[in-house]
Amino acid sequence: MKRLQFGKEKKHINYDLIKATAYWGFRIILVCLLALVFVVYFGQQVNNIGDSMRPVIKNGDIVLVNRMIYDASKPKRGDIIAFKPNGNENSHSYIKRIIGLPGETVQIRDGEIYIDGEKLEEEYKTSEIKDAGTAKEEMTLDGDEYFVLGDNRLNSEDSRVADIGNVKREDILGEAWFILSPGDNFGFI
Repeated sequence: MKRLQFGKEKKHINYDLIKATAYWGFRIILVCLLALVFVVYFGQQVNNIGDSMRPVIKNGDIVLVNRMIYDASKPKRGDIIAFKPNGNENSHSYIKRIIGLPGETVQIRDGEIYIDGEKLEEEYKTSEIKDAGTAKEEMTLDGDEYFVLGDNRLNSEDSRVADIGNVKREDILGEAWFILSPGDNFGFI
């Protein structure tokens, strides 16, 4: 007489399939983590409002901001940064160029910028300065402040305006590095 056995079938485990599945699962998780890090640190999008940075950045351009760069280095003169004026989280982000560094004295006289009494020679295209604003008198920046200007100085709300003022290091989101908007501005800044 033959006995019937229920539930005692031998099952074969395919270890190669498990190994391949684990390998691909690990790779997918790794790619997702790398993409997340890239987006968080290098891909914060800021919409540029206005023509204050023309011709480099135009009104409506979508700009990527590198949030990690200033963890490894300090902002430098000439860097184009995104920031929240006076740390106001409800305000839109501004994009401007760093002109004055912490501890320096900045003044605008006769349409020229002076840093610590010496005329600043700029290597990028800007418009003339007709209104010195708050920089008409010498101003010394604190140890965590930056003086910023738009490249289109005839049409820019920047450190010359009391509502914006000097930018504190903690209010800087990062360095603008890439323009996402299609057209002739698309690409690295």
